[in-house]
Amino acid sequence: MTDRYSRQILFPGIGEKGQEKLGNSFAVIVGCGALGTIIATSLVRAGVGKMRIIDRDFIEYHNLQRQVLFDEDDIRNELPKAIAAERHLRKVNSTVEIEGIVADVNFTNIERLVAGADIILDGLDNFETRFLINDVSLKQNIPWVYGGAIASSGMVKVIIPHVTACFRCLIDEVPLPGSVQTCDTDGVISPAPFIIGSLQAA
Repeated sequence: MTDRYSRQILFPGIGEKGQEKLGNSFAVIVGCGALGTIIATSLVRAGVGKMRIIDRDFIEYHNLQRQVLFDEDDIRNELPKAIAAERHLRKVNSTVEIEGIVADVNFTNIERLVAGADIILDGLDNFETRFLINDVSLKQNIPWVYGGAIASSGMVKVIIPHVTACFRCLIDEVPLPGSVQTCDTDGVISPAPFIIGSLQAA
């Protein structure tokens, strides 16, 4: 298996020890849209040991413009995003334990869904769930990576509990409806989430 990761093991920032650590890590991705699919494919190809992908939605044709793990067959088969992602990613790297969960992440289940994770990655498009991730991150001491992409721009922030500023430190309450840009109002070009999702995975 060393040959599969030989090129990234040569990278001084990873090396053999880093690859071993990556292989023993558990990542949870909340949201499997444009950001989530980029993050998931990057980490599975990099050899993360275990990945849980959580999303409540089914694939639609307008998703195919930017969500790289899905195709038209998935839509015809009426597959949920989490299940389609799991199936595609198992073909990419059979050594990674991949679990797709079709669920709406909320205050009743988030602690259970992220329990034991080494990192949480944000593939979301709403602030409410990000606040939930932030709170469980602080409670369970799990680092998380925020990401957002709209139109032709985006942003990333790594949040390390009790070390860096948290999400609530930056945004103290959920913005009012219509007060912020969304993909539904301002659109999005595929390079924006590709770049942001890649930075989150890195």
